Amino acid sequence: MKNTFVVISSAGPNRDLSKGTREQPFWNEHAEFIDRLVAEGSILMGGPLVDEGGSLLIFNAEDENEVTEKMKNDPWLERGILKQESIKRWQIFIDERR
Repeated sequence: MKNTFVVISSAGPNRDLSKGTREQPFWNEHAEFIDRLVAEGSILMGGPLVDEGGSLLIFNAEDENEVTEKMKNDPWLERGILKQESIKRWQIFIDERR
């Protein structure tokens, strides 16, 4: 059974806070990586935490290990643009989109 996880990342040591998200190094590689996870149904929602340079992803996975395994090759995590802070299982009670 799939569960929902919140994946929070902060700005990594190589993040240039003077530039926007799409202006960061390796943006194209990161975007392609994330798009693949969206296409396979692993990432449900996501985006930058604008004021601090991090990100938040809503992930669909069996367990935390699956999230970790799928995220380990993110070019931005590998190159220090983002630093993964936490993976938390989340039970959704309210969703006004439905």
